[in-house]
Amino acid sequence: MQRTSIVDIKDLAGQTVDVYGWVHTRRDHGKLIFIDIRDRSGIAQVVFTPGNKEIHELASQLRSEWVIHLKGKINARPENMVNAEIPTGKVEIEPIELEILNKSETPPFPLDTDGKEIGEEHRMKYRYLDLRRERMAKNMVARYKLIKFIRDFLDEKEFLEIETPILTKSTPEGARDYVVPSRLYSGSFYALPQSPQQYKQLLMVAGLEKYFQIARCFRDEDTRGDRQPEFTQLDLEMSFVEREDVMALNEELLVSIVKTLYPEKKIQEIPFPRMSHAEAMAKHNTDRPDLRADKEDPNLIAFCWVIDFPFFSAEGGPASGGEIKWTFTHNPFSAAKKEFSVDLLEGKNIENILTSQYDVVLNGSEIGGGSIRNHTPEGLKAVFKVMGFSEERINQNFGHMLEAFSFGAPPHGGIAWGIDRLVTLLNNEMSIREVIAFPKTGDARDLMMESPSPLEPKQLKELHIEIKK
Repeated sequence: MQRTSIVDIKDLAGQTVDVYGWVHTRRDHGKLIFIDIRDRSGIAQVVFTPGNKEIHELASQLRSEWVIHLKGKINARPENMVNAEIPTGKVEIEPIELEILNKSETPPFPLDTDGKEIGEEHRMKYRYLDLRRERMAKNMVARYKLIKFIRDFLDEKEFLEIETPILTKSTPEGARDYVVPSRLYSGSFYALPQSPQQYKQLLMVAGLEKYFQIARCFRDEDTRGDRQPEFTQLDLEMSFVEREDVMALNEELLVSIVKTLYPEKKIQEIPFPRMSHAEAMAKHNTDRPDLRADKEDPNLIAFCWVIDFPFFSAEGGPASGGEIKWTFTHNPFSAAKKEFSVDLLEGKNIENILTSQYDVVLNGSEIGGGSIRNHTPEGLKAVFKVMGFSEERINQNFGHMLEAFSFGAPPHGGIAWGIDRLVTLLNNEMSIREVIAFPKTGDARDLMMESPSPLEPKQLKELHIEIKK
Protein backbone atom coordinates (compact mmCIF):
# COMPACT_ATOMS: atom_id res chain seq x y z
CA MET A 1 0.00 0.00 0.00
CA GLN A 2 1.47 3.32 -1.11
CA ARG A 3 -0.12 5.89 1.15
CA THR A 4 0.35 9.67 0.99
CA SER A 5 -0.20 11.77 4.11
CA ILE A 6 -2.82 14.38 3.42
CA VAL A 7 -0.63 17.33 4.38
CA ASP A 8 1.95 16.27 1.77
CA ILE A 9 -0.44 16.71 -1.18
CA LYS A 10 0.11 20.48 -1.03
CA ASP A 11 3.29 19.97 -3.07
CA LEU A 12 1.97 17.26 -5.41
CA ALA A 13 -0.20 19.15 -7.91
CA GLY A 14 -0.62 17.11 -11.09
CA GLN A 15 0.22 13.79 -9.39
CA THR A 16 -2.00 10.83 -8.52
CA VAL A 17 -2.03 9.71 -4.88
CA ASP A 18 -3.68 7.29 -2.47
CA VAL A 19 -5.01 8.88 0.72
CA TYR A 20 -6.73 7.26 3.68
CA GLY A 21 -8.71 8.90 6.46
CA TRP A 22 -12.04 10.03 7.86
CA VAL A 23 -14.84 12.08 6.29
CA HIS A 24 -14.51 15.31 8.24
CA THR A 25 -17.42 17.18 6.65
CA ARG A 26 -19.67 16.79 3.61
CA ARG A 27 -21.34 19.54 1.59
CA ASP A 28 -23.74 19.06 -1.33
CA HIS A 29 -23.83 21.90 -3.88
CA GLY A 30 -26.39 20.77 -6.41
CA LYS A 31 -24.74 18.03 -8.45
CA LEU A 32 -21.34 18.66 -6.87
CA ILE A 33 -20.42 16.87 -3.63
CA PHE A 34 -17.58 18.32 -1.54
CA ILE A 35 -15.91 16.12 1.04
CA ASP A 36 -13.17 17.13 3.48
CA ILE A 37 -11.01 14.09 4.17
CA ARG A 38 -8.92 14.07 7.35
CA ASP A 39 -5.99 12.09 8.64
CA ARG A 40 -3.61 12.88 11.51
CA SER A 41 -1.57 15.21 9.33
CA GLY A 42 -4.36 17.48 8.11
CA ILE A 43 -7.45 18.02 5.96
CA ALA A 44 -8.00 18.26 2.20
CA GLN A 45 -10.97 18.93 -0.05
CA VAL A 46 -12.32 16.32 -2.48
CA VAL A 47 -14.70 17.31 -5.31
CA PHE A 48 -17.05 14.63 -6.71
CA THR A 49 -18.69 15.52 -10.03
CA PRO A 50 -21.52 13.69 -11.85
CA GLY A 51 -19.11 12.85 -14.68
CA ASN A 52 -17.98 9.67 -12.87
CA LYS A 53 -21.42 8.27 -12.07
CA GLU A 54 -20.33 5.22 -10.05
CA ILE A 55 -18.05 7.17 -7.71
CA HIS A 56 -20.57 10.05 -7.46
CA GLU A 57 -23.31 7.66 -6.30
CA LEU A 58 -20.97 6.08 -3.75
CA ALA A 59 -19.93 9.54 -2.51
CA SER A 60 -23.58 10.46 -1.99
CA GLN A 61 -23.71 7.79 0.76
CA LEU A 62 -20.77 9.22 2.72
CA ARG A 63 -21.40 10.63 6.16
CA SER A 64 -19.30 12.24 8.89
CA GLU A 65 -16.51 10.05 10.37
CA TRP A 66 -16.81 7.26 7.81
CA VAL A 67 -13.39 5.78 7.05
CA ILE A 68 -12.42 5.84 3.37
CA HIS A 69 -9.63 5.18 0.89
CA LEU A 70 -9.39 7.57 -2.01
CA LYS A 71 -7.25 7.43 -5.13
CA GLY A 72 -7.22 10.75 -6.87
CA LYS A 73 -5.42 13.39 -8.88
CA ILE A 74 -4.15 16.51 -7.12
CA ASN A 75 -5.34 19.67 -8.86
CA ALA A 76 -4.53 23.32 -8.16
CA ARG A 77 -7.58 25.20 -6.94
CA PRO A 78 -8.83 28.22 -8.91
CA GLU A 79 -7.33 31.44 -7.51
CA ASN A 80 -10.65 32.60 -6.04
CA MET A 81 -11.20 29.22 -4.29
CA VAL A 82 -7.94 29.05 -2.34
CA ASN A 83 -8.37 28.40 1.42
CA ALA A 84 -5.49 30.19 3.15
CA GLU A 85 -6.43 28.78 6.57
CA ILE A 86 -5.18 25.22 5.92
CA PRO A 87 -1.83 23.98 4.53
CA THR A 88 -3.56 22.12 1.67
CA GLY A 89 -5.74 25.10 0.78
CA LYS A 90 -4.20 25.66 -2.67
CA VAL A 91 -5.06 22.17 -3.97
CA GLU A 92 -7.97 19.74 -4.07
CA ILE A 93 -8.44 16.06 -4.94
CA GLU A 94 -10.20 14.87 -8.08
CA PRO A 95 -11.33 11.31 -7.22
CA ILE A 96 -10.47 8.36 -9.42
CA GLU A 97 -11.39 5.52 -7.04
CA LEU A 98 -13.35 5.54 -3.75
CA GLU A 99 -13.47 2.71 -1.21
CA ILE A 100 -15.54 2.75 1.99
CA LEU A 101 -13.46 1.00 4.67
CA ASN A 102 -15.86 1.45 7.59
CA LYS A 103 -19.07 3.28 8.39
CA SER A 104 -19.70 5.29 11.54
CA GLU A 105 -22.66 5.95 13.77
CA THR A 106 -23.50 9.63 14.18
CA PRO A 107 -20.96 10.94 16.74
CA PRO A 108 -22.44 11.99 20.12
CA PHE A 109 -20.98 15.50 19.71
CA PRO A 110 -19.35 17.65 17.00
CA LEU A 111 -15.68 16.90 16.26
CA ASP A 112 -14.97 19.98 14.13
CA THR A 113 -14.89 22.38 17.12
CA ASP A 114 -12.33 22.79 19.91
CA GLY A 115 -14.68 20.83 22.22
CA LYS A 116 -14.73 23.39 25.02
CA GLU A 117 -18.47 23.89 24.58
CA ILE A 118 -19.12 20.20 25.39
CA GLY A 119 -19.48 18.81 28.91
CA GLU A 120 -16.15 17.32 30.02
CA GLU A 121 -17.64 14.08 31.34
CA HIS A 122 -19.39 13.52 27.99
CA ARG A 123 -16.07 14.04 26.18
CA MET A 124 -14.28 11.64 28.53
CA LYS A 125 -16.85 8.89 28.01
CA TYR A 126 -16.13 9.01 24.27
CA ARG A 127 -12.47 9.97 24.57
CA TYR A 128 -11.45 8.02 21.46
CA LEU A 129 -13.71 10.40 19.49
CA ASP A 130 -12.71 13.51 21.43
CA LEU A 131 -9.06 12.85 20.53
CA ARG A 132 -9.96 13.13 16.83
CA ARG A 133 -10.53 16.88 17.15
CA GLU A 134 -7.67 19.10 15.96
CA ARG A 135 -6.93 20.74 19.32
CA MET A 136 -6.65 17.44 21.15
CA ALA A 137 -4.52 15.84 18.44
CA LYS A 138 -2.16 18.83 18.60
CA ASN A 139 -1.87 18.40 22.38
CA MET A 140 -0.88 14.74 21.96
CA VAL A 141 1.76 15.71 19.38
CA ALA A 142 3.09 18.50 21.63
CA ARG A 143 3.36 16.10 24.57
CA TYR A 144 5.25 13.56 22.47
CA LYS A 145 7.66 16.18 21.13
CA LEU A 146 8.40 17.52 24.61
CA ILE A 147 9.14 14.04 25.99
CA LYS A 148 11.30 13.18 22.97
CA PHE A 149 13.22 16.44 23.42
CA ILE A 150 13.88 15.57 27.09
CA ARG A 151 15.12 12.10 26.13
CA ASP A 152 17.45 13.43 23.43
CA PHE A 153 18.80 16.21 25.67
CA LEU A 154 19.58 13.88 28.57
CA ASP A 155 21.06 11.26 26.24
CA GLU A 156 23.53 13.90 25.06
CA LYS A 157 24.40 14.50 28.73
CA GLU A 158 25.18 10.76 29.17
CA PHE A 159 22.13 9.95 31.30
CA LEU A 160 20.71 6.42 31.22
CA GLU A 161 16.96 5.89 30.96
CA ILE A 162 16.18 3.04 33.37
CA GLU A 163 12.77 1.57 34.17
CA THR A 164 11.93 0.91 37.80
CA PRO A 165 9.24 -1.45 39.18
CA ILE A 166 5.54 -0.65 39.25
CA LEU A 167 4.84 -3.36 41.85
CA THR A 168 6.71 -2.23 44.94
CA LYS A 169 6.39 -1.86 48.74
CA SER A 170 4.04 0.37 50.69
CA THR A 171 6.01 2.96 52.67
CA PRO A 172 4.85 6.19 54.35
CA GLU A 173 5.85 8.89 51.85
CA GLY A 174 2.94 11.33 51.94
CA ALA A 175 -0.20 10.42 50.00
CA ARG A 176 -2.02 7.11 50.28
CA ASP A 177 -0.72 4.22 48.24
CA TYR A 178 -2.70 2.26 45.70
CA VAL A 179 -2.28 -1.32 46.88
CA VAL A 180 -2.35 -4.57 44.90
CA PRO A 181 -3.21 -7.84 46.67
CA SER A 182 -0.86 -10.76 46.16
CA ARG A 183 -2.47 -14.02 45.03
CA LEU A 184 0.57 -16.10 45.95
CA TYR A 185 1.18 -14.54 49.36
CA SER A 186 -2.13 -14.41 51.20
CA GLY A 187 -2.63 -11.24 53.23
CA SER A 188 0.32 -9.43 51.66
CA PHE A 189 0.18 -6.52 49.24
CA TYR A 190 2.26 -4.68 46.70
CA ALA A 191 1.96 -0.91 46.34
CA LEU A 192 2.07 1.16 43.16
CA PRO A 193 4.84 3.78 43.33
CA GLN A 194 3.95 7.33 44.35
CA SER A 195 7.29 8.11 42.69
CA PRO A 196 10.44 6.07 41.93
CA GLN A 197 12.18 7.93 44.79
CA GLN A 198 13.78 4.98 46.56
CA TYR A 199 14.68 3.10 43.38
CA LYS A 200 16.42 6.08 41.83
CA GLN A 201 18.50 6.54 44.95
CA LEU A 202 19.35 2.84 44.91
CA LEU A 203 20.51 3.27 41.30
CA MET A 204 22.96 5.88 42.59
CA VAL A 205 24.15 3.38 45.21
CA ALA A 206 24.57 0.97 42.28
CA GLY A 207 27.08 3.36 40.69
CA LEU A 208 25.06 4.28 37.59
CA GLU A 209 25.60 8.01 38.36
CA LYS A 210 23.13 9.59 35.90
CA TYR A 211 19.58 8.22 35.70
CA PHE A 212 16.29 9.44 34.28
CA GLN A 213 12.91 7.99 33.50
CA ILE A 214 9.58 9.14 32.09
CA ALA A 215 7.83 7.52 35.03
CA ARG A 216 4.23 6.63 35.80
CA CYS A 217 3.28 7.50 39.38
CA PHE A 218 0.20 6.69 41.45
CA ARG A 219 -1.37 8.46 44.44
CA ASP A 220 -4.69 7.61 46.07
CA GLU A 221 -5.65 11.17 46.97
CA ASP A 222 -9.02 12.64 47.87
CA THR A 223 -10.91 14.50 45.14
CA ARG A 224 -8.86 17.57 44.21
CA GLY A 225 -9.48 19.67 41.09
CA ASP A 226 -6.58 19.33 38.71
CA ARG A 227 -5.10 16.09 40.06
CA GLN A 228 -5.03 12.59 38.63
CA PRO A 229 -4.66 9.24 40.43
CA GLU A 230 -1.97 8.34 37.89
CA PHE A 231 0.36 10.88 36.33
CA THR A 232 3.69 11.17 34.53
CA GLN A 233 6.98 12.52 35.84
CA LEU A 234 10.37 13.25 34.45
CA ASP A 235 12.35 11.56 37.21
CA LEU A 236 16.07 12.34 37.38
CA GLU A 237 18.97 11.63 39.74
CA MET A 238 22.72 12.40 39.64
CA SER A 239 25.68 11.32 41.76
CA PHE A 240 28.53 13.51 43.04
CA VAL A 241 26.55 16.74 42.68
CA GLU A 242 25.52 19.70 44.77
CA ARG A 243 22.31 21.72 44.57
CA GLU A 244 23.67 24.16 41.97
CA ASP A 245 24.61 21.33 39.59
CA VAL A 246 21.09 19.91 39.54
CA MET A 247 19.44 23.31 39.24
CA ALA A 248 21.76 24.38 36.40
CA LEU A 249 21.06 21.23 34.36
CA ASN A 250 17.29 21.59 34.78
CA GLU A 251 17.32 25.28 33.95
CA GLU A 252 19.27 24.58 30.77
CA LEU A 253 16.78 21.88 29.79
CA LEU A 254 13.72 24.06 30.42
CA VAL A 255 15.16 26.99 28.47
CA SER A 256 16.05 24.66 25.58
CA ILE A 257 12.52 23.21 25.51
CA VAL A 258 10.91 26.64 25.29
CA LYS A 259 13.33 28.07 22.71
CA THR A 260 13.15 24.97 20.47
CA LEU A 261 9.54 23.81 20.77
CA TYR A 262 7.79 27.08 21.70
CA PRO A 263 9.73 29.84 19.92
CA GLU A 264 6.68 32.12 20.05
CA LYS A 265 7.01 32.27 23.84
CA LYS A 266 9.22 34.67 25.76
CA ILE A 267 10.93 33.71 29.01
CA GLN A 268 10.72 36.76 31.24
CA GLU A 269 14.08 36.34 32.98
CA ILE A 270 17.16 34.14 32.41
CA PRO A 271 18.82 32.96 34.63
CA PHE A 272 15.65 32.15 36.54
CA PRO A 273 15.22 34.34 39.62
CA ARG A 274 15.39 32.51 42.93
CA MET A 275 14.00 33.22 46.36
CA SER A 276 13.87 31.50 49.71
CA HIS A 277 10.68 29.90 50.94
CA ALA A 278 10.47 32.55 53.66
CA GLU A 279 10.81 35.36 51.10
CA ALA A 280 8.19 33.82 48.81
CA MET A 281 5.69 33.52 51.65
CA ALA A 282 6.40 37.05 52.92
CA LYS A 283 6.16 38.76 49.50
CA HIS A 284 3.64 36.57 47.65
CA ASN A 285 1.88 34.56 50.37
CA THR A 286 2.60 31.37 48.40
CA ASP A 287 5.57 29.12 47.73
CA ARG A 288 4.73 29.06 44.00
CA PRO A 289 4.63 32.74 43.01
CA ASP A 290 3.49 33.94 39.58
CA LEU A 291 6.16 36.49 38.62
CA ARG A 292 4.84 37.47 35.18
CA ALA A 293 4.91 41.23 34.61
CA ASP A 294 1.85 40.89 32.34
CA LYS A 295 -0.45 38.03 33.30
CA GLU A 296 -2.70 38.71 30.28
CA ASP A 297 0.08 37.78 27.81
CA PRO A 298 -0.36 34.05 26.98
CA ASN A 299 3.13 33.84 25.49
CA LEU A 300 4.97 35.36 28.45
CA ILE A 301 6.34 32.77 30.84
CA ALA A 302 8.13 33.33 34.13
CA PHE A 303 10.16 30.59 35.76
CA CYS A 304 11.63 30.89 39.24
CA TRP A 305 13.36 28.71 41.82
CA VAL A 306 12.18 28.52 45.42
CA ILE A 307 14.85 27.25 47.84
CA ASP A 308 15.61 26.93 51.57
CA PHE A 309 12.41 25.20 52.64
CA PRO A 310 11.79 24.24 56.26
CA PHE A 311 12.60 20.53 56.66
CA PHE A 312 9.82 19.81 59.15
CA SER A 313 6.41 21.16 60.06
CA ALA A 314 4.72 20.77 63.42
CA GLU A 315 1.48 18.93 64.06
CA GLY A 316 -0.44 18.98 67.32
CA GLY A 317 1.18 20.57 70.38
CA PRO A 318 -0.15 22.06 73.63
CA ALA A 319 -2.84 24.05 71.81
CA SER A 320 -4.46 20.80 70.71
CA GLY A 321 -3.87 19.06 74.04
CA GLY A 322 -0.92 16.94 73.00
CA GLU A 323 2.77 16.85 72.21
CA ILE A 324 4.28 18.41 69.11
CA LYS A 325 4.73 15.88 66.33
CA TRP A 326 6.97 16.63 63.37
CA THR A 327 6.41 15.65 59.76
CA PHE A 328 8.53 16.31 56.67
CA THR A 329 7.44 19.11 54.35
CA HIS A 330 8.52 17.43 51.09
CA ASN A 331 10.02 13.97 51.48
CA PRO A 332 12.02 12.21 54.18
CA PHE A 333 14.95 11.41 51.88
CA SER A 334 16.19 14.99 51.56
CA ALA A 335 19.37 16.14 53.26
CA ALA A 336 19.44 19.12 55.57
CA LYS A 337 21.45 22.11 54.40
CA LYS A 338 25.05 21.61 55.50
CA GLU A 339 24.86 24.17 58.28
CA PHE A 340 21.98 22.19 59.86
CA SER A 341 23.44 18.69 59.48
CA VAL A 342 24.55 18.45 63.11
CA ASP A 343 21.19 19.74 64.37
CA LEU A 344 19.43 17.00 62.39
CA LEU A 345 21.72 14.25 63.67
CA GLU A 346 21.27 15.46 67.26
CA GLY A 347 17.52 16.07 66.90
CA LYS A 348 17.65 19.68 68.09
CA ASN A 349 16.60 23.09 66.70
CA ILE A 350 14.08 21.16 64.62
CA GLU A 351 11.79 24.08 63.78
CA ASN A 352 14.68 25.99 62.20
CA ILE A 353 16.31 23.20 60.16
CA LEU A 354 16.30 24.04 56.44
CA THR A 355 16.37 21.33 53.78
CA SER A 356 18.25 21.23 50.50
CA GLN A 357 14.89 21.13 48.65
CA TYR A 358 14.45 23.23 45.49
CA ASP A 359 11.21 23.77 43.54
CA VAL A 360 10.92 25.15 40.04
CA VAL A 361 7.80 27.25 39.44
CA LEU A 362 6.20 28.34 36.15
CA ASN A 363 3.53 31.06 36.04
CA GLY A 364 2.34 30.29 39.56
CA SER A 365 2.40 26.49 39.30
CA GLU A 366 5.02 24.20 40.77
CA ILE A 367 6.25 22.06 37.88
CA GLY A 368 9.11 20.29 39.63
CA GLY A 369 10.81 19.68 42.93
CA GLY A 370 13.89 17.92 44.18
CA SER A 371 16.69 17.95 46.68
CA ILE A 372 20.12 16.74 47.58
CA ARG A 373 19.53 13.46 49.43
CA ASN A 374 20.67 11.94 52.66
CA HIS A 375 23.23 9.35 51.56
CA THR A 376 24.26 7.98 54.97
CA PRO A 377 22.29 5.59 57.21
CA GLU A 378 22.73 7.97 60.13
CA GLY A 379 21.28 10.94 58.24
CA LEU A 380 18.22 9.06 56.99
CA LYS A 381 17.56 7.46 60.36
CA ALA A 382 17.76 10.87 62.05
CA VAL A 383 14.87 12.18 59.92
CA PHE A 384 12.58 9.35 61.00
CA LYS A 385 13.59 9.74 64.64
CA VAL A 386 12.57 13.42 64.52
CA MET A 387 9.20 12.21 63.18
CA GLY A 388 8.82 9.89 66.17
CA PHE A 389 9.36 6.59 64.39
CA SER A 390 10.54 3.74 66.61
CA GLU A 391 13.70 1.84 65.72
CA GLU A 392 11.53 -1.14 64.83
CA ARG A 393 9.31 0.86 62.48
CA ILE A 394 12.29 2.54 60.80
CA ASN A 395 13.83 -0.86 60.06
CA GLN A 396 10.52 -2.34 58.95
CA ASN A 397 9.72 0.46 56.48
CA PHE A 398 13.18 1.58 55.39
CA GLY A 399 15.65 -1.07 56.47
CA HIS A 400 16.48 -1.83 52.84
CA MET A 401 17.53 1.81 52.29
CA LEU A 402 19.60 1.96 55.47
CA GLU A 403 21.37 -1.25 54.49
CA ALA A 404 22.02 0.03 50.96
CA PHE A 405 23.50 3.27 52.32
CA SER A 406 25.91 1.22 54.43
CA PHE A 407 27.65 -0.03 51.26
CA GLY A 408 29.37 3.15 50.10
CA ALA A 409 26.50 5.32 48.81
CA PRO A 410 27.74 8.39 46.88
CA PRO A 411 26.39 11.90 47.53
CA HIS A 412 23.49 12.38 45.13
CA GLY A 413 20.51 14.54 44.30
CA GLY A 414 17.79 14.93 41.73
CA ILE A 415 14.41 16.27 40.79
CA ALA A 416 11.02 15.24 39.42
CA TRP A 417 8.93 17.30 37.01
CA GLY A 418 5.18 17.01 36.51
CA ILE A 419 5.06 16.37 32.76
CA ASP A 420 1.27 16.73 32.57
CA ARG A 421 1.35 20.14 34.25
CA LEU A 422 4.28 21.41 32.17
CA VAL A 423 2.61 20.45 28.88
CA THR A 424 -0.65 22.05 30.07
CA LEU A 425 1.01 25.38 30.82
CA LEU A 426 3.14 25.51 27.67
CA ASN A 427 0.10 24.76 25.50
CA ASN A 428 -2.12 27.34 27.25
CA GLU A 429 -4.61 24.70 28.35
CA MET A 430 -6.74 25.02 31.47
CA SER A 431 -6.49 21.46 32.82
CA ILE A 432 -4.07 18.54 32.77
CA ARG A 433 -6.98 16.42 31.51
CA GLU A 434 -6.61 18.21 28.16
CA VAL A 435 -3.08 16.86 27.63
CA ILE A 436 -3.55 13.27 28.90
CA ALA A 437 -4.83 10.81 26.33
CA PHE A 438 -7.13 8.90 28.68
CA PRO A 439 -7.59 10.86 31.93
CA LYS A 440 -9.71 10.11 34.96
CA THR A 441 -12.36 12.46 36.33
CA GLY A 442 -11.60 14.64 39.35
CA ASP A 443 -13.04 11.90 41.56
CA ALA A 444 -10.82 9.20 39.98
CA ARG A 445 -13.31 7.50 37.65
CA ASP A 446 -12.67 6.28 34.11
CA LEU A 447 -15.99 6.96 32.37
CA MET A 448 -14.91 5.31 29.12
CA MET A 449 -13.83 1.96 30.65
CA GLU A 450 -16.31 2.23 33.54
CA SER A 451 -13.70 1.71 36.22
CA PRO A 452 -13.20 1.16 39.08
CA SER A 453 -15.51 -1.84 38.90
CA PRO A 454 -16.31 -4.87 41.10
CA LEU A 455 -14.37 -8.12 40.75
CA GLU A 456 -15.91 -11.51 40.06
CA PRO A 457 -16.33 -13.69 43.18
CA LYS A 458 -13.79 -16.15 41.74
CA GLN A 459 -11.15 -13.40 41.51
CA LEU A 460 -11.80 -12.29 45.08
CA LYS A 461 -11.47 -15.86 46.30
CA GLU A 462 -8.13 -16.29 44.49
CA LEU A 463 -6.89 -13.11 46.16
CA HIS A 464 -8.11 -14.21 49.60
CA ILE A 465 -10.31 -11.10 49.82
CA GLU A 466 -13.80 -10.83 51.29
CA ILE A 467 -15.92 -7.73 50.72
CA LYS A 468 -17.85 -6.69 53.82
CA LYS A 469 -20.74 -4.29 53.30
